[in-house]
Amino acid sequence: MPSPEPTVSTSHVAEQLVRLTRRMHRAQKHHLEHLDIAFTPAQSRLLRIVDHCRDAPPRMADLAERLEVVPRAVTTLVDALEANGAVRRVPDPDNRRVVRIELTDTGRSTLRALRSARRAAAEDILAPLTAEQREVLGELLSTLVDGPGSHH
Repeated sequence: MPSPEPTVSTSHVAEQLVRLTRRMHRAQKHHLEHLDIAFTPAQSRLLRIVDHCRDAPPRMADLAERLEVVPRAVTTLVDALEANGAVRRVPDPDNRRVVRIELTDTGRSTLRALRSARRAAAEDILAPLTAEQREVLGELLSTLVDGPGSHH
C-alpha cells in the first residue's frame, strides 16, 4: 500500500527554511546596525570557531576543515577579520612555519555583540510561538541538524 501524500510538499518546506534563514539574517543585521558591525555569516562562523578552540588557537587548515572550505577561502576570511582587528595571526610555538589564528579583544567584543544580535533576532522571530511550540521547534530543528536521537 503506498504511503499517503504529505499535506505539505518538501519543496514548500525547503522554501520556508530558506525564507526563515534570510529573515533571521536580516533581523540579526538590523540588531547590529547601531553598532556599525558588518560581518558576513562566514566571518561570524569563523569567529565562533576560533572562540571554541580554547586549548590552542586553530591553524588555518583546522579552520578550513571546520568551515568545509578550501584553505584559500579561509585566508580571505582571516584577512578581512584581521583588517577589522577581530583576529590576529600568531606563530605556532612548536613550528614556526605554522600560523595560528586567535581572537583579539575586539574580536571577543564583536562576538558578544553578534551573539546578542542573534538572540534578539531569534526572539523577534519566535515571538508568536508559545513556550511549548518553541520547545517542539527546537527538537525538530535538532533532529534535522544533528540527526535523529540527538538532543543538545
